[in-house]
Amino acid sequence: MSHTIHHLRRVRLQRSTLAVPGSNPSMIEKAATSAADCIFLDLEDAVAPPDKEQARRNVITALNDIDWKAKNKTMSVRINGLDTHYMYRDVVDVMEQAGGRLDVILIPKVGVPADVYMVEAMLNQIEMAKGYANKVGIEALIETPLGMANVEAVAAAPSRLEAMHFGVADYAAFNKARTVNIGGLNPNYPGDQWHAALSRMTVACRAYGLRPIDGPFGDFSDPEGFRDACKRGAALGIEGKWAIHPSQIDLANDEFSPPETEVERARRIIDALREAEAAGKGAASLDGKMIDAASERMAHNVIAMDEAIRARAA
Repeated sequence: MSHTIHHLRRVRLQRSTLAVPGSNPSMIEKAATSAADCIFLDLEDAVAPPDKEQARRNVITALNDIDWKAKNKTMSVRINGLDTHYMYRDVVDVMEQAGGRLDVILIPKVGVPADVYMVEAMLNQIEMAKGYANKVGIEALIETPLGMANVEAVAAAPSRLEAMHFGVADYAAFNKARTVNIGGLNPNYPGDQWHAALSRMTVACRAYGLRPIDGPFGDFSDPEGFRDACKRGAALGIEGKWAIHPSQIDLANDEFSPPETEVERARRIIDALREAEAAGKGAASLDGKMIDAASERMAHNVIAMDEAIRARAA
């Protein structure tokens, strides 16, 4: 093991991230009673330009009027891009008027480490000026070729960044990729055309202590397609996925929760290795398969996720 180790910067249960347009107060109210682990109130793509200012006011009101903590929600706001004139007012107004009720800010189309630095500098100043006790985290949406080309540099830069999300829709558009629907698989591609990008982002996250989160799957009338996307993400080490429709929340929570049989096996792995250790052995056999220290690390991952889910439920 290298002497350079980056532990997870912030642990959050984020199996499902529900996207809610800031321009729709009724949808925000319904989101509060959903089973989503995380909710991001959107000021960017889901809001038309004429509605941007009202959406910002709606988000501030919702953050202040709804007791999100009592509902066990991680609250996020997706601000507008740094290349727009909406962005600075998003950060200033939301933070000054509701920053004490916010957990994270999601920055769209992050391309270079300086994009994160700019938002963090604003957060630092506002938090100091307002005397907030909490520090709002940052999540980066990787959805451009530039962002993917610099994903390791963005992840490695010292910051309050705690997660990266893969924005497949804009990523496809900027790459001029032929796709059938947002996040769907093109049958002309031999496999999953998003695999390389998701894998690269996930490795960057795990190398530098960030949570990797998969983005949207546009066809909410295709639950099996959504489940398959979740399964592929979970196999890579991704912690959760966006839900752009309430019907996708339970699917994401289910697919990113380890089944009881997997949790039980993880506990048996640890017990078997403790017995082997007591006998002076570094490896053991369980159900006809070899297990060792790497098996133990994987088992601890499963148990930690199970414990986080049970803590949330409690």
